[in-house]
Amino acid sequence: IIMHDYLPLCLFTGWAIGFWIILLVVFILYLITLMNVFNAVSPANRKLEPGLVFLLLVPIFNLIWNFIVIGKLRDSLQAEYAARDLQGDGFGYGVGLAMSILFACGIIPVISLLVGIPALLCWIIFWVKMAGYRKTLAAAAA
Repeated sequence: IIMHDYLPLCLFTGWAIGFWIILLVVFILYLITLMNVFNAVSPANRKLEPGLVFLLLVPIFNLIWNFIVIGKLRDSLQAEYAARDLQGDGFGYGVGLAMSILFACGIIPVISLLVGIPALLCWIIFWVKMAGYRKTLAAAAA
């Protein structure tokens, strides 16, 4: 067998590994955003320790943990906004819940084809909302 026969497989494998590494880096940036939101909330109002968001890196467990993180983020933000007399809306809970449900449904083979893009959109919207809440809390603290 000649080595160049394996070249297409090696190229595909390299691209696949590169894709997963980029995806992991982006997901870690998302987790850092969530951690920073928890850090922006005073310890008295935090409903979850900031570093625990990294448990979302654990496969399968993250499908359940995501629901918990979303709820604790909402509760923490509600408490912090009330303590600072700031006005807030649903604190991303609706879109976060939709995202969590869609990602959980993504493990079902046929349904996963239907929920991928909506889950990604909800994830991006939720990420942007959380970054906005962190900025609001940082500006209010200054």
